[in-house]
Amino acid sequence: MEFGGARADAGGQMTSEASSSDDGGPDRAGLIFAGIAGVTAVAIGAFGAHGLEERLVEGGMDTEKVARRLAQFDTGARYHLAHAVALLAMAGFRPPKPSRLWRVAGILIIAGIVLFSGSLYLLVLTDTPRLGAITPIGGVAWLAAWTMIAITGWHRRSP
Repeated sequence: MEFGGARADAGGQMTSEASSSDDGGPDRAGLIFAGIAGVTAVAIGAFGAHGLEERLVEGGMDTEKVARRLAQFDTGARYHLAHAVALLAMAGFRPPKPSRLWRVAGILIIAGIVLFSGSLYLLVLTDTPRLGAITPIGGVAWLAAWTMIAITGWHRRSP
């Protein structure tokens, strides 16, 4: 997995191979991840808005539970899309020499999408409330990522 010039090898060790030139231009891998996150967020959101309710009703859920599950799915889709935009911003504002903190922040945003939004999608589609225990882990990943971005900004030197 690569983000912002960081690549995790098979053992999970971070290496620092730039995926674009070191001129501070947009990060190719970051743009790819942002695009994938964005298109999946829009597709999943469209399913939630246009097909999910019928599926849940056909599955035998009562009206109150359907409303709860639709709200949970919507929360997952909204946060998914917001963090796809965050990935796009990170790719576009990539520093010339991204720090380890910057690279890890991108990876944590992706992890947050998978854990937070993914667990909500699965919870709703499988009606497995236990999956809600995973959701806060994704939220913590996002909190850590945003904190790392802020720290990176704090330490950034003006040209």
